Amino acid sequence: MDVLGRRRFLGVGAALALTSHWVQPITALAAKPRSGFTPPTAAQRTAALGSLKGLSAIEVRAFDPADHFEPMGEPEPGDWLAEHVERGQTFDQFRQSKANRPDKRRSTIYFLPLGEFDPAWSPEMADLEACARAFFQIPVKALPTRSMNGVQVTSRERVKGPTQYLTTDFLRMLRGELPDDGYCILGVTMQDLYPDPKWNYVFGQASLRDRVGIYSFARYDPLFWKEKRTPEARELLLVRSLEVLLHETCHMFGMSHCIYYKCLVNGSNNLEESDRQPMHLCPICLRKLQHSVGFDVVDRDKELLKEYRRLRVTREAEWLERRLRHVKG
Repeated sequence: MDVLGRRRFLGVGAALALTSHWVQPITALAAKPRSGFTPPTAAQRTAALGSLKGLSAIEVRAFDPADHFEPMGEPEPGDWLAEHVERGQTFDQFRQSKANRPDKRRSTIYFLPLGEFDPAWSPEMADLEACARAFFQIPVKALPTRSMNGVQVTSRERVKGPTQYLTTDFLRMLRGELPDDGYCILGVTMQDLYPDPKWNYVFGQASLRDRVGIYSFARYDPLFWKEKRTPEARELLLVRSLEVLLHETCHMFGMSHCIYYKCLVNGSNNLEESDRQPMHLCPICLRKLQHSVGFDVVDRDKELLKEYRRLRVTREAEWLERRLRHVKG
């Protein structure tokens, strides 16, 4: 089913204030491991979760990994952890960081579609909106689609490939588009992006400080690679689009890349690596999100399971069913 999963995508690290998702410089990075990453031990994973004293029995089970999560192992050559130094972020470190949290004034995640979306192929914005609402348990709203004709963004023509648009101009524009009740605003587009003249492309970029981000689904379309569109490829596009939006929105909550388990918030260097990763949060990252939002873990999982079933995200739906049985006891 992995129509696009070719090792074409190399990346650079993500900073706290400004993150980039899967970018490729004009001079590609070497593939040999050089980060010196050592997989955390069981004791380190337990310590990263933090003390569960004082939590309810359901919360304790929700943050108990049981046998439902795969610990992070040795990275393959070219994987994110083979190329980038990641220190990890424990729950206690996350809590002490005083990251952005939704409040009574700023409580809504906004999506702003930019440019044309082929209705016969592009992911339905209503589906992305509903899934994100269930995942984060705060309001999510999709704004009306904005034409590229009305957006002042630097573009460049490529000898091969479509017109590309500069991410930093999008971020500047989005700062002025964030509604008063907005926790964050994420622009989504089927246009190809680049972050700097020195770089070939980028899938997305965000400013956590300003609570804005821009993400492209262009390279998820087989036509981008002059390949045939198929029903399987359209299903894969939906899954990948959901994954990048959920992953990047997690960063908006101040969550760093996860190094403890196979997790939605793992860093990825390429689509092949990303496709190997789950769409669920590990216990440590789930606890961070629950600390920020304060949701009921069972109610959240039930709502999310309903959306995964509706969208036929089969692998995650089956996993979530097993997990819910464990959490409910």
